[in-house]
Formats: sequence, structure tokens, C-alpha cells
Amino acid sequence: MAPAAEGGATTQTPETVDVIVVGTGMMGLYALYCLREREMSTIAFEAGDGVGGTWYWNRYPGARCDMESVQYSYNFSKEVRDEWNWTHRYATQPEILSYLNHVADRFDLRRDIRFETRVTSAVFDEKTHLWTLETDRGDVARARYCIMATGSLSTPFRPDFPGIEDYQGEWYHGGTWPHHEVDLAGKRVGVIGTGSTGIQLTTEIAPVVKHLTVFQRTANYSTPARNRPLREGELDEFKANHAEWFREATYSHTGITSNPPSTNRSAHDDTPEERQLLFEDRWGIGGQPQIILAIYNDINTDQEANDMVADFVRQKIREIVDDPDVAELLCPDKGQPIGSKRPPIDSGYFEMFNLDNVSLVDVRSAPIERITPTGLCTTDDEYELDVIIFATGFDALTGAMLAIDIRGRDGVVLKDIWAEGPQTNLGIMAAGLPNMFMIHGPGSTSVKVNMFIGGEHQIDWIMECIEHLDANGFVCIETTEEAQADWTAHVQEVANESLQPVADSWYVGANIPGKPRVYMPYFGGFERYWKHCDEIVADGYRGFRLSRSDSSETNPSVAAE
Repeated sequence: MAPAAEGGATTQTPETVDVIVVGTGMMGLYALYCLREREMSTIAFEAGDGVGGTWYWNRYPGARCDMESVQYSYNFSKEVRDEWNWTHRYATQPEILSYLNHVADRFDLRRDIRFETRVTSAVFDEKTHLWTLETDRGDVARARYCIMATGSLSTPFRPDFPGIEDYQGEWYHGGTWPHHEVDLAGKRVGVIGTGSTGIQLTTEIAPVVKHLTVFQRTANYSTPARNRPLREGELDEFKANHAEWFREATYSHTGITSNPPSTNRSAHDDTPEERQLLFEDRWGIGGQPQIILAIYNDINTDQEANDMVADFVRQKIREIVDDPDVAELLCPDKGQPIGSKRPPIDSGYFEMFNLDNVSLVDVRSAPIERITPTGLCTTDDEYELDVIIFATGFDALTGAMLAIDIRGRDGVVLKDIWAEGPQTNLGIMAAGLPNMFMIHGPGSTSVKVNMFIGGEHQIDWIMECIEHLDANGFVCIETTEEAQADWTAHVQEVANESLQPVADSWYVGANIPGKPRVYMPYFGGFERYWKHCDEIVADGYRGFRLSRSDSSETNPSVAAE
């Protein structure tokens, strides 16, 4: 590493490329592919020693996608689609990671990636119109454009329980699981957290541990995955009809098709008996949450309709769990609409609590006070544990961006402008940060749609934007503050028309102490989102300021003329 100059600045000569990509998860890889196709020079920085993003880091036992494998895949390459054969309806983490490695190898993407390298700062130079990025390994790189593919769920959160430094056992976080095998057989294991990670992990390890203690703060509406190997001919049929599926998914709310589909009617249109039959049928089919949450068109917006589905799931929990007291603890309360927290799917989660070696501890009524040398203690009891696993989630949607010291035009600091909650235009750009694009940023559809379809769309939009700038002599694009404020207000308005912001979920940042309560993803649906993006381009990049090297700026309404 080059010696530091006065004031801490590096004297190293920066490496200059056209575009810097930060992160090589599924969308970082696609960004590299698109840039390679356009013969643009690029460097990608990746904190891990391999590609895959969330599927590289989340290696905990039972990690699996909760979207059907054939839909949770790239759409840009027919060759990749023809070559790759998924084995199950819902793929495991190792299979998804193998798929992403296959794509990286097929298109020789690794040669542009600097592994085990974490970006620490990004500073915009108003004179050169270049971003300078520095890393924890001493790299200094400059580019006109930055694509921040840092991930929606890539900054693990572990509550700051006192005493962890004195704990004599093993402890792990689901989001940073070791690459080596972790032997839990015959051990007393405590899992803190009952979101998607906690549900998948506990169901997987319960049969092998000596005793499993599940520490639950908030009960969850989990529904059956009904996972299975793909049937003969099923994958071939999907491949043959991909174009039709893709069109249907593109014009959907979630970028996902559901089989069976929504009834497209209100829950109030059916009798209680008709609803019960439909609920039972969908419970039997199981699978991705839309199977149940999209039965009726008002489950996300009408509290009474939502209660009908929620009450059905609660009743199922009571039927499955033998101990009525445990069953009631596992039933989410009335203040938590179904679907307002991330809806998990499972393979025997509630059945697991009928095992003799599994205990449930309600830490809402008796919070965890501290980690002890031999376990942990709550306000009313102490638990001896050989292993503690934190399934406590992530600083979602903003954590990875805010972990980087990002400074834009006029010295604007991202941490400052997001201090009261994230603001963006389309979830792609933030005011004061010219030529810096976010993938799945706050204010985009991100985690509320198929992240392959949503992410590919955003990157395609960015590529077309860069081509437009270069072809027309522009050096910068940035959102106006007015357009950013309008879009941020629209995101909140759409969310508030639904039941989404009601629960204390990571969608609103409620899992992170001190994080502003703002509903972060766009809940207006994928079709509505991409049409809005297209309208902005057709209107000359309305709401964006485009500038030339002589500092002259365009009127956004004239930018495409």
C-alpha cells in the first residue's frame, strides 16, 4: 500500500476505468456481463473470496430460497437457461451458489473482480466528474460511473447483548456462517430469532442437537413449503415457455407467477365455507407466500380480509402444535397483519415444537439480559448453552451503503442525507451523488418482487442511461432534490395504502435500534414501477439533471431531444 500523505490521503496513483461495480452477488454479476458486452472497462470489488452475494454468505443449515427455482433465475441468457437444470422446486443455498458460480465462469467474469476487498470510501470530484473509491486493502480506483450492487440483506445485525466477549461456547450469525462444517450434533443450542433464517435453521438442526432452545421475540406466520424434486418434464416445459412466463411475470405485481393464481376477487365475495375450502386447498399446495397471500386481491389492503387469512394460519398452528400454551406463543398477535413482515415458508417448523428436545422461550415477556460464560439469561431464567446462533437479521436496504463513507457533490455525505431515513429517486439514485447508481436501493421494488427480474430491469435501465449520456456528450446525471422528494413521498403513500407498514418489520427498519422508521421498499408493484421508469426516460429523464463537461446543464425535459 502506498504511504499516506498529509491529512491521511493516499499518494497511490488511482487506476481509472469506465465503471466500478461494488458487490458481485447476482446483480453485480449481471452488471459485469452488461458492461463487458458494451466493451466498457470495469473493476468490481467484492468483500468475499467468491461470488454469490447473499448466497455466498448465508450458508447456515437449511438455507434455501423461498421462491421457485425456475423463477429465481437469470432471464438475460437463453444459453444459461438451457444449460442449467434445477433439481428441486425450492433450491438450497449450495445449489444456488453453484448456479451463480456457473454464470461467473461461463462469461469469464472473475477476471474483473477484486476479491476479499471491501470498499471503505467513495468520493466524487466535481472538476473531473470522477468517483474515487478506496478499499481496506489499499486499492484506489477512479471511474465516471459507480454501480452499487451492495445487496438488500448483506449487513448482518447482532444485538449488542453484554457478556458476549466472555462466552466460552461457540457462537455464530446466520448471515456470516463459517465455510467449514459446524458440528452441532449432541450439543445444547440456542437460536435467537424466528424470522426466515431462524425458521429454516431450527427445522434443520432440531433432529441432531441434544437440545434446541428457540428464543422468540415475535411470532411468525409461516406456511408449508411443500418442497419436492422437480417432476420429469417440468423444467423442460418452463424453458420452452419462458417467453410467455416472462411476459406474465413482467406485468405482475411481484414479478412472480403463482400456480394456482389469485382469484382476483375480494375475500368478502366468498362465504366463510368457500373461503375455508380455498384456504385449505392452498395450504395443501404450499409453496411461495403468494400461494396464500394472493388468494384474494384485498389481503394486503383490507384489515378484515387480512384477518381471515391470519386467523386461518393461527388455527393451523393450534392444530399442529400439541402443547396449547406453546401454540399460543407461536401465534402472531392481532397487531401483526399477515404479510406485513417477511412471510416465511417452512418444512415442518411448527411440527418441530412437538419434539421432546425443543423448547420455546418468549423473550418479549422476558427479554434477554446478557450472555453469560455458559449461555444466556433472560429476566426470569438462565439457559446453559454450548452454542448460540444469532438469527437476528440484517440492517436491510440501507446498511451496506451506509457502511461506506460516500461523499458527493458539494461535500454531501450519504450518512447525513439519510439521517432521517433514506431518500432516492426510483431507488436508483440519491441527490448529490452524480453517476452513482444503486441496485435494489431503498425506494425500489427490491425485496417485494422477484429480485432477478427487478434487478435485471434496473441494470438494463442504467445501461441505457449510460449509453444515452455518452452518445449525447453528457458527463453527469443526478436526480433533482425535488424529484427525489416526490418519489420518496410516493413510496410512502403507496405503502400507507396497504397494511405493510403496520408491523415492526425490517421493511421499516424496526429491527435496528435508532433506525428511522420509514417503509423502504416500493410496494406499488413491478409493472407500475417499470412503467414509471420508462415514462421518465421517454420524458427526457424527467427529474434528473444531465450536465456536460463545460458545466452547462440541460433542462431535464429537453435531455432526450
